[in-house]
Formats: sequence, C-alpha cells, structure tokens
Amino acid sequence: MGLAESFQIRFLARAIHTLKKTCPGLRYHITSGDTEQVMEKLDKGLLDFAVLAETPDTGKYRILRFPDADVWGLLMPEGDPLAKKEAIRVDDLIGLPLFCSGQSWEKDIPAWAGAKMEALHLEGSFRLSYNASIFTKEQLGYLLTFDKLIDTSPGSGLAFRPLKPRLETKLYLVWKKYQTFSPIAERFLSQVRNDFAKKSEMLQ
Repeated sequence: MGLAESFQIRFLARAIHTLKKTCPGLRYHITSGDTEQVMEKLDKGLLDFAVLAETPDTGKYRILRFPDADVWGLLMPEGDPLAKKEAIRVDDLIGLPLFCSGQSWEKDIPAWAGAKMEALHLEGSFRLSYNASIFTKEQLGYLLTFDKLIDTSPGSGLAFRPLKPRLETKLYLVWKKYQTFSPIAERFLSQVRNDFAKKSEMLQ
C-alpha cells in the first residue's frame, strides 16, 4: 500500500488491526512517496491500494474518500512571533524561508495564496514532514504542512497555526478499476468501507 502523510492513516491502521484478530498471519507492506511515485507502482501492480491527497482520475481508478479532511497550517519554533497569532495569512509568509512538499507547493499552496504566490519563497522541499520539522526546529525555515502530523505539545519546541482562509485537503483510497484482489485484500477493503461509513455518521 502506498500512503500519503495524514493523521487519517489511523483509519487504515485500525482496519488492519481488526483484520489481524481473525487473520493473525496477515502481512502487509507500506510505502510512501509523492503521487507520481505511488501511482506508478499501483499501475504496475506492485501495490493493491494507494492513498492520495488529491482527486484521482475516476475514469481509471475506483476511489473511497476518507471521512475527514486534513487542515493546512504553518509549523514554526514555539517562541517565534508568528506563534502569537491565531491563524496565518499569506502576507505573514512573505519574506520567510518556507519548507513544503514539492507537489503541494505546485498545487495546494497556489490555490490558497492566489496572486501572492509569486512573493513566497521555497527554501527547500521535503517528502516527509517529520524531516522538515527538524529543520524547522533548528530555525532554518517554516513548514507548510497538515495539522496533527508533528508533535506540537508544550515542550516540543514547535508550534502549529492554521492558515487563513482555511485550506483543507481530502484524502482518497485508490485502486485500479478492474483490479482482481486476493481474498484478504477484499476483506481489507470491506473493513475500510465499514469503518469509513461509521466515522462519517459520527461526523454528521
């Protein structure tokens, strides 16, 4: 399975945990990467499922949308002046060294920043938010990322503030349209559908 970074991955972990109660011998392989890397493996049959942080081609793939959404924000050292703000606007970011995934810098952030995107400076790109958070903690830049990925509890040395206007990203479980699954993969998909339905009801 190829995964995007998100707090919602816990839904898949819970589905696997449930399956292992009746199938203790269950084995699985998890890989991470950007959309292009993950979808290439899915197309080649190296993965049964992929998790994407962008809307897939529904003509080619079947999809199941995760019940929640990931909220974008800015990660910074906890003593930074921006940490005093309740939310971060695009003007707050002008002149700052910013970290972000290359994919999101090209798609998500321009949708939020609009015409002011040209005034923003990408200091460096990262595929994994944890690695970028280390650079942020060392005061090399500010990380644009999802909420709930990095520990920002008191004493962590880091703080997170949401973007304003609010920017959200939906997550999708994706598989090939005419995929033939193994019995255990079928059971996994059925478990995930059931779990997502229950979570969606709770959110209503």
